[in-house]
Amino acid sequence: MNTVWIVDDDRSIRWVLEKALSREDITHRSFASANEALDELESTSQPPKVLLSDIRMPGESGLTLLQRVKARFPQMPVIIMTAYSDLESAVSAFQGGAFEYLPKPFDVDQAVALVRRALEQSPHQEGASEDTTVAPEILGQAPSMQEVFRAIGRLSQSHATVMINGESGTGKELVARALHRHSPRRDAPFIAINTAAIPRDLLESELFGHERGAFTGAAAQRRGRFEQAADGTLFLDEIGDMPAELQTRLLRVLSDGNFYRVGGHQPIRANVRVIAATHQDLEERVRQGLFREDLFHRLNVIRLRLPPMRERREDIPILVRHFLQRSAQDLNVESKRISDSALKYLQALPFPGNVRQLENLCHWLTVMAPGQIVEVADLPPEMRDQPMRETPVNWVDGLGLEADRLIAATPGEVFDRLTREFERTLIRRALTATGGRRIEAAQLLGIGRNTITRKIQELGMDDDRPPAADSEHPA
Repeated sequence: MNTVWIVDDDRSIRWVLEKALSREDITHRSFASANEALDELESTSQPPKVLLSDIRMPGESGLTLLQRVKARFPQMPVIIMTAYSDLESAVSAFQGGAFEYLPKPFDVDQAVALVRRALEQSPHQEGASEDTTVAPEILGQAPSMQEVFRAIGRLSQSHATVMINGESGTGKELVARALHRHSPRRDAPFIAINTAAIPRDLLESELFGHERGAFTGAAAQRRGRFEQAADGTLFLDEIGDMPAELQTRLLRVLSDGNFYRVGGHQPIRANVRVIAATHQDLEERVRQGLFREDLFHRLNVIRLRLPPMRERREDIPILVRHFLQRSAQDLNVESKRISDSALKYLQALPFPGNVRQLENLCHWLTVMAPGQIVEVADLPPEMRDQPMRETPVNWVDGLGLEADRLIAATPGEVFDRLTREFERTLIRRALTATGGRRIEAAQLLGIGRNTITRKIQELGMDDDRPPAADSEHPA
């Protein structure tokens, strides 16, 4: 009996999984397309216990295969694999009833463990499949972003209140819109309000509306955001800055589902899903007495944490290419391309403004970069002059990044500057290791005594040495 079926048009992926499953004594069978697997399902009396399928293949897609399999075998665990790390793929997989979503490249041991878990456990509840032709609104290959994708997929049939934590520019509203678009409320309004951007004396009216004559200037009745979001989703951004009196009113709405317009006496039913977001540590604000603890627990039913850019540097290339393409479409110009050296340079920058800063940079490059291929020299001056804040993977990468920076900032001086700094660093470290003894330092470096003496003079290092520099023996 075939236990596991592998469906992927990439022969190398099939081969790796076949070998890994064979080592674990898990019987398996492979198919190069969804059409082949569907034909076999039609004729076999022994369907697989677990199905692993790629998403994008010639012919029928993996999501179509998932839909067809779930129609005939609702209890069969299906693991969806994809090299396209975008939110749409993850959500569509989960909405189609996938057991799990496995982004490529994956760890083989992780994949085998997932297969074993699928063999032992019941599948997720099946659901309606989603059209995947829509352009992805959130991209990411980093494990932390894949967790966000999985959470959105699992929440796709839920009405639960969600709290999104993340620094400014990490895409909190994008995630809130994705939660709405992939929820049962997708056909109703999505209304967003930044509670920190509205004066506190106007915020109550913005949220709950007001009756005519409720206050000076209220010449007509006005519907607030809660009414505008009826049957849909209300996104409350920067909830941590909400004034205390409005925290009390919001808690009452979340508790009993009713609210009153300002100056009103008739309760209004609030059939609204609330998604809140903040860049602040709400637990700390609760301890400081700045945020109601009971409201915090009402909002904190499910929490999603969005990673800052510095924690997902591997996503910078895919995001840069996406933003460059989108900027070109917006401006109706040919899309810029970016060199590998420029990408490596960007991956070493801190990006305190996170994804928003990266998007703005790509728009700037689309307008300002002179050629079609973006090099380090084409980056804004403030980025070219910015020191590397993060430790590179190895010293060669670090050297390459510094070379890129100097080529852009001080052309004509690069070789001499880097060579002198390289030699100075080696000699300084060797002298430190030997307590300033030059003969021993030269031996450590594999050079002669006369050479190290000459280099110390050429590099101006005579005064740059430990106290025992001229001594050949410990004091």
